Amino acid sequence: MIGICTDSNSQLPPELAERYGIEIVPLTVVVDDHEYLEGVDLDADTFYDLFSSGHRPNVTFSQPSPGQFAAAYDDLIASGCTTILSVHTSSAVSGTLNAARLAAHTAPVPVRLVDSGTARFGVSCCVWAAAEALAAGASLDEAAAVAESLAPRIGNIFIVSGRRLMKTGEARPEVCVLSTRDDEERKTIETVGTVAEAVDAMARYAVAWGDGLKVAVGTAHRDLAPIGQALADAVGTAANVLEVVQFRVGPSVGIETGPGTVGCVMFPAAQP
Repeated sequence: MIGICTDSNSQLPPELAERYGIEIVPLTVVVDDHEYLEGVDLDADTFYDLFSSGHRPNVTFSQPSPGQFAAAYDDLIASGCTTILSVHTSSAVSGTLNAARLAAHTAPVPVRLVDSGTARFGVSCCVWAAAEALAAGASLDEAAAVAESLAPRIGNIFIVSGRRLMKTGEARPEVCVLSTRDDEERKTIETVGTVAEAVDAMARYAVAWGDGLKVAVGTAHRDLAPIGQALADAVGTAANVLEVVQFRVGPSVGIETGPGTVGCVMFPAAQP
């Protein structure tokens, strides 16, 4: 049996982790000098509550240690895995893969490491695609190739000022609908002033990404749940969308994008 491992910066939805038995290694997040393990003792709600009353906490995070990866590999082995596929953030922007590599050297079963060539939820897309390939009967090498080749076909669309749109009684805000590509620069796709316009703009961009799409809708602060649900519903009605899952934007990504983030990430499930 082939097991799959990733780390918490991927923001892998619990639904997918449970479906495919994926082991998630938590990053260490330091908030105002207090250390937490992302997704273990610091969830999204606790994290965004720290932004109350205008306070912006001092937050740093660090990659998992080789020992944490070794423990995750041991857990997969204990569940019956005889080979492991470990998929992580691009080595160009993080040392996570190196930590996993050190653990892989001492693992009692073969560990195939994958540099996804992407970051954040893009890594989850690679994990998701590889897991689907394995479920369909792919070999370890075939699943690894799926994960390694997906990055150029992953798209994203999001807003970072969703909480402004949720406020009532103020002048129509101007909120940018954004997307990033390989250079990580945010590009404005459209400017909107209402929740309905934001949902419509993001849904249109997402479903135009290709055929046979897998889509993940993410929300940061709990107050944004209605926008996230509306976006998931809008995208899910498109004939070219195969599946929509939802996730919360956790601390290691939320510190970059902020509590007001809502958006989706999408990829075509089959090669074009």
